[in-house]
Amino acid sequence: MGRIRILSDVVANKIAAGEVVERPSSVVKELLENSLDAGAGDMRVEAEAGGRRLIRVADDGCGMIRDDAMLAFERHATSKLADVKDLEVISTLGFRGEALPSIASVSRLVLETGTGDGSAGTRIEIAGGKLLKVDDLAWPGGTAITVRDLFFNVPARKKFLRSDQTELAHIASLVTHYSLAHPSKSFQLTHERRELLNVTPVETARERVYQVFGSRVVEELVELEGTERSILIPAQNEPEERVFLLRGFVSGPRTQKLNRNSIFLFVNGRLIRDKLLMHALTSAYHNLTPPGTYPFALLFLDCDAEEVDVNVHPSKTEVRFRHGSVVHDFVRDAIRETLIARRPVPSLSPAPPQPGAELPYSEFTQRMEEQRFDTGFAPPREVLESLPEFELRRMPPPAPRFDFSGAAIPLAEPGLRLPVPDTHGALPEGAYAPETGSLDALRDLRPLGQIHDSFIVAAGRDGLWIIDQHVAHERILFEQVLRKRGKQAESQRLLMPMIIELTASQQIEFARIAEELNATGFETEPFGHRTIAIQAAPAGLPQGEIEKALFEILETAERELRKASMDDVRRSIAASIACRAAIKINTRLEPKKIDWLIQELARCEAPMSCPHGRPIALRYATREILRSFHRI
Repeated sequence: MGRIRILSDVVANKIAAGEVVERPSSVVKELLENSLDAGAGDMRVEAEAGGRRLIRVADDGCGMIRDDAMLAFERHATSKLADVKDLEVISTLGFRGEALPSIASVSRLVLETGTGDGSAGTRIEIAGGKLLKVDDLAWPGGTAITVRDLFFNVPARKKFLRSDQTELAHIASLVTHYSLAHPSKSFQLTHERRELLNVTPVETARERVYQVFGSRVVEELVELEGTERSILIPAQNEPEERVFLLRGFVSGPRTQKLNRNSIFLFVNGRLIRDKLLMHALTSAYHNLTPPGTYPFALLFLDCDAEEVDVNVHPSKTEVRFRHGSVVHDFVRDAIRETLIARRPVPSLSPAPPQPGAELPYSEFTQRMEEQRFDTGFAPPREVLESLPEFELRRMPPPAPRFDFSGAAIPLAEPGLRLPVPDTHGALPEGAYAPETGSLDALRDLRPLGQIHDSFIVAAGRDGLWIIDQHVAHERILFEQVLRKRGKQAESQRLLMPMIIELTASQQIEFARIAEELNATGFETEPFGHRTIAIQAAPAGLPQGEIEKALFEILETAERELRKASMDDVRRSIAASIACRAAIKINTRLEPKKIDWLIQELARCEAPMSCPHGRPIALRYATREILRSFHRI
């Protein structure tokens, strides 16, 4: 007897279930996508025990007639494909016809459906892949699928599930994802009769973000207002035009998360996890945030269906682009250009709400926080702790360092002051200059002085500003080095060549980046075995910092940049030079120097962060100052 045999449908379905149904959230994903494909406008998800005991997804979609409901549990039965050519232009979320039979093979499933045209609905009951009962029932329309005792007949799979809390977190994240992607639809999520999410239809994605995360998150976001690009793709006869559209929201550089949980990616409305798009996103924040941190992002990429292959992963969570490098560069440039154009302002944390005041979070956010879901927006403590620490020199108390004689800044029009408050000392909302929301406000700041000879304090129309003088100068020098590469690079010749010995690995890295070093103002030549002589260094780099800067560049190149692009190498060299040449903390600055620093910072392309990702300026907004003093 031969060794090869055809697997039974029961075994085949369980194998398929192992690919499609990884955990309870996988069931929710497949059922929600079916609801969306059916044109549903209202979707309700219920769960118990993190989805182990119960998952129920009900919708008001088109529903099914009895025959279609029966066929839906046959493997590879689908209404969404008819020909192999259809695989090249898939526009639906589901298409393989594996989801329902796979789920039914590892659970006790009940399907209730009807078309809502007055005919009888259908109820189908299946347990472990075996059909138990088919009945008619009165059903208003749409579909409801109830899944109980997931993996009851596959105990080995059940053991791999995490705690109820963790599994619920995955379900909540998934429903949140799709609610953000479809603001015109209703989504409700309850767990053991406790409502976690309930959003009604709204007109814009910003309104949906507000519904889910609350006003504080919305204020921190920068909107990508439909960045569109037409690209000519080479073809056999003549180039073909393809249109790529990117929209959504990203956070400013101040928001730094330690994981990717706050990144929501959609391609043609499909929720995905894609390495190419993730790399494009993180590349857009290069030199704006510290390495190893991630932003909040809600991105929707729309393109021709034939430009993306969605049939590359069993659970349809990964895609492959026909022209990956084109897509990568488009997404990276669109996000970075938007951040540079908007120059979002980092604000100091607002005052805590007063007793009885409404909290600036949606009810959903509060409940998610109670269950330890990461929906917050403050920089993680781990990120702050990982940044370099500086010990500020204690200053003697004698003479005052601040001149407040000119600190009365006009808040609305030149020469105007805040209006007279009411009898309770309060000002009406809007009685002060609106916040600019952009670092363009830097050019209008009026310096007041320094704190510990390290931080510049300045007043502006929209509030009080604090600027880190070291990282501000670092950003200025960083952009100058990048701008003046090559013949424009400014060098300072050394009276005596500086002789530096290299290790074998450092010598390899030096040879690899020597051309870039010379383009930024270094001038070196070989000086014996594994030894180089530095004849000149970038202008502004102190004599005592030249050797440190060079070794820092070589160490970074060896550790991080071996696989990086030459542009990343260039930026890393510029960052090291800028950091070593910048004004240090505990340095007293003359008023003219402070003014120059602020004006040069205002001219920078990206004054939000230093090249290593630390924030440069923080604003305590006028609105928050007034609120803290109970003026509004």
